Amino acid sequence: MNNAPARVLATQAALDLIARLQAKHGAVMFHQSGGCCDGSSPMCYPVGDYLVAPDDVRLGEIGGAEFFMSRSQFEYWRYTQLIIDVVEGMGGMFSLENGTGTRFLTRSKLFTETELAALQTQEILSR
Repeated sequence: MNNAPARVLATQAALDLIARLQAKHGAVMFHQSGGCCDGSSPMCYPVGDYLVAPDDVRLGEIGGAEFFMSRSQFEYWRYTQLIIDVVEGMGGMFSLENGTGTRFLTRSKLFTETELAALQTQEILSR
């Protein structure tokens, strides 16, 4: 059995905000911004409003919402677990939390060697 860690997690505050956004907007999804207009914020969209590129990487789900990032960004972040949190402030211009007085924030931690080995096994098995 593979004990690979999740590539993306969410704090309770993030899960609570996701639930509020889902209650208001229906199903949502995330795409980790690559640094254009909204910096490097995790962006939350109604499902279907953001077109995921064919080479985008699905990191997992948080609060029932799929979480993606570009392949080139994934190559840079592949050794890092993303932890989605919420802080006070202005949300991303196009992200659903804009106007709530809070915004999603990506925190991170490096995977251990053991975690990386488990992730590599998981990726090989999933092909």
